[in-house]
Amino acid sequence: MFWYDHDPSGWGWFAMAAGMVLFWALIITVAVLLFRALARTDGTGTPTGTPSARPEELLAERFARGEIDEDEYHRRLTVLRGRAGARTRLGKS
Repeated sequence: MFWYDHDPSGWGWFAMAAGMVLFWALIITVAVLLFRALARTDGTGTPTGTPSARPEELLAERFARGEIDEDEYHRRLTVLRGRAGARTRLGKS
């Protein structure tokens, strides 16, 4: 039937080889991207789904770095802990 004149020759073999390489490169790229997306962190260094730092801990870190002074640290800490007297003092300053 069509035995003699319909086989890939010359560029046909090159196109098939290049197509196979591109196919496997695509499969490997999709697998790597899928793995990275599933194992990704939220940018803070902790895996997704874990609770973030408590507000009191963040305030203590700011105080330790020297971003806020001792008075501001104590004022904000009392506000975080829910003392009503601290809220009025904080509003006046």
